[in-house]
Amino acid sequence: MAHHLVWLRNDLRSEDHPALYGACQAAATSGDNVTAVYIATPEQWQRHDEAPAKLTLRSQLLTSLRSKLAELGIAFELLECPRYSDIPALLTGFVHHQGISALWYNREYPLDEVNRDEAVCAALSGQSVDVHPCDGDMLLAEPTLNGQGQPYKVFTPWYRDWVRKNEQLALPALPSPPPVGQPLAANSAPIELPGATQYREDLWPASEQHAQTLLGHFVINQLQSYGDQRDIPSIKGTSTLSVYLASGVLTVRQIFAAVVGACEASGHNWREDDWFRELGWREFYKNLMIHYPKLSRGRAFKGETERLHWQSDEQLNLLWQQGQTGFPIVDAAMRQLQRTGWMHNRLRMITASFYTKLLFMDWRAGEAYFMQHLLDGDFASNNGGWQWSASTGCDASPWFRIFNPTRQSEKFDPDGAFIRKLVPELADVPAKQIHCPPSAVRQACGYPEPIIDYSQARSAALAAFKALSEN
Repeated sequence: MAHHLVWLRNDLRSEDHPALYGACQAAATSGDNVTAVYIATPEQWQRHDEAPAKLTLRSQLLTSLRSKLAELGIAFELLECPRYSDIPALLTGFVHHQGISALWYNREYPLDEVNRDEAVCAALSGQSVDVHPCDGDMLLAEPTLNGQGQPYKVFTPWYRDWVRKNEQLALPALPSPPPVGQPLAANSAPIELPGATQYREDLWPASEQHAQTLLGHFVINQLQSYGDQRDIPSIKGTSTLSVYLASGVLTVRQIFAAVVGACEASGHNWREDDWFRELGWREFYKNLMIHYPKLSRGRAFKGETERLHWQSDEQLNLLWQQGQTGFPIVDAAMRQLQRTGWMHNRLRMITASFYTKLLFMDWRAGEAYFMQHLLDGDFASNNGGWQWSASTGCDASPWFRIFNPTRQSEKFDPDGAFIRKLVPELADVPAKQIHCPPSAVRQACGYPEPIIDYSQARSAALAAFKALSEN
């Protein structure tokens, strides 16, 4: 009798899980056993700036998934080692002890994860273990290339090609796998991963079913209004599903099926859907991560921007982190991140532009801070977003595009509703003043003066990028 092992990573779900489905399908036909394993790597997580709140969410998702696996007759094991480099020896020993004959896992694409998996495969090569890498995190099994077989460097032509290929080649979402035996006794003890603290469970319940329900509600009730509402932080105009995508509770294939179904039912063209286009950016950044390993090593996509001399000012950095910059929309956004572990996408662009273009701080420090606090921290998307804002990335914002936080606030939070909620010092300030309160109002409210002069900071940033382009 064969014994199949499913190695769970950032894919904490039972549905549309190619590795789990493949192992169960193979086992069900021959009466084999299936075991699932998750390996905690606390030192590696710290090195990767994993948010403690995200680890708490992951703990609860694992607890819930363990119960689902037990219903399917699948045993669950939690292992631990400090770093990825320790996994080959740990997993080899486990495989030998348990009599494992086949290992199944879903591919991950950042460089450390690729190297980890290659090391595990090498360690198992002499163990008579069949290894089955599966594709479960992208719509297309293979990265999208242009007509010359080269990686795309601009999003729009990549997106057109990606949409066209999805019509023909997108992998279907898989159902829950078949049971492999009688249900196992449930373990009610909660799983607690190292480094976990707490998170806003009231906002994002640790439930695969809840995530699927939220997806269905969004595509039916909010999909068509997304384009008009997505930039308004005071309302729930976005899906907030990024939290579940980042933890692998939902897949982009499930979302694709839901979007296509909802659009066809309403007569809307999914190929031109604004929300689906945003999902395209997620896949675009994963494509870049595959083709350009330097992005996993803290390097700028545009090599010439490595010559920029970023400012190093710990006090300014701390005030930005604390939401005490004196720019209300920036402070409201940063406080949202602190309180919830999430930030509205428009605000991510505003705060990142403020950090890189106006404070002129290194985008890598901002990228790390976001990962340390975001529940939906996805390495490829976070890296791509920060490099876009800093004008160092692929198809990034032009270097001369610098968000004016006051104008952004007036445009996307015109009555100050979002600011009032997150910056209570300004709750009673009139709408005409709330975006840039006069000094007397700031003093009366106990709200700080701006930590920079916008015009001067903008001019300095433009001069730095212009000098770079001229050399």
